[in-house]
Amino acid sequence: MKQLIQSALLVISIFFIKPAIAQTTQGNGIADATLHIKRTVDRGLYVFNDYVAVVNKVNHYQLLLTTFLLQINISQIAGFIAAILIGLSLGLIGGGGSILTVPIFVYIFRINAIMATTYSLFVVGLTSSAGAVSHYRKGNVNFKIALLFGIPSLIAVFIMRKWVRPALPNHVLSIGTFELTKSVLLMLVFAILMLAAAISMIRKKKDVCTSELSLCYIKLIFQSILVGLITGFIGVGGGFLIIPSLVLFAGLPMKKAIGTSLTVMTISSLLGVLGDVSMHVPINYTFLILFSIFAIAGIIMGSYLTKYITDTKLKPAFGWFVLLMGVFVLVTTLSNK
Repeated sequence: MKQLIQSALLVISIFFIKPAIAQTTQGNGIADATLHIKRTVDRGLYVFNDYVAVVNKVNHYQLLLTTFLLQINISQIAGFIAAILIGLSLGLIGGGGSILTVPIFVYIFRINAIMATTYSLFVVGLTSSAGAVSHYRKGNVNFKIALLFGIPSLIAVFIMRKWVRPALPNHVLSIGTFELTKSVLLMLVFAILMLAAAISMIRKKKDVCTSELSLCYIKLIFQSILVGLITGFIGVGGGFLIIPSLVLFAGLPMKKAIGTSLTVMTISSLLGVLGDVSMHVPINYTFLILFSIFAIAGIIMGSYLTKYITDTKLKPAFGWFVLLMGVFVLVTTLSNK
């Protein structure tokens, strides 16, 4: 292909040069013709060099993508299918799906638990942004509440990722033959949180806060700090906690709560990733972008299906699935130690 285009450029250059000779030799003599030809050739070489640079860059990315695709096995294909399910959950009920991201990275793609939290934040942030844009176009984002909830959450995420989590020792404690490392602690907390999230999705909705508006907002801020700490520690978006908080304490209807939740998750998750990048954490962007594409496809499908599927039946069913996954993570983590 490169040789074909090189030949084409040579032919085009000849067609440019030939008229130049005919035009300039008639009026201005050989010197002007030579100068005009030189400029034409220089212009052709400049265009050709630009083309070569672009082709080499494209070939570099093609090589990276091809190498990565050749390394994918059957279990990893299941992981990418699971990415679509993550997006579907975020699109349909605004949360819950991101809590499956870390187990998928750890148990299917065999990524270290600590690194999996960074990868999870990247995927959650990128995927949630697609959902947030979709809900914004439908008028389902309350920016005032997003800022009220988001700012304390962002501060909590930053503190957790910057100082608290790095300060934890790799070896936390030992009880008999059981050794509690940082990775094991993270997965245990994650399993407990999955069980709590499953119960919150299975239970019926709570009533809206009936206290004074200022008191409800104070409760909302405390809840946002809790979500930020959880997001920073284990790398989940926290939609399963954000949405009930927005409905209960801010009085938002479910669709606005979902759109606002996705907006908060986008900002807080991507901020967490930026914190890790600033500490020079190695990240496989090729893998993450490919995984995120599948998740974004799922969230687009989920946003479309909200017209036909209500969350009243889907949410409890997904809650039971998360409950089983939480038990699996808990048992696996304890049995491996």
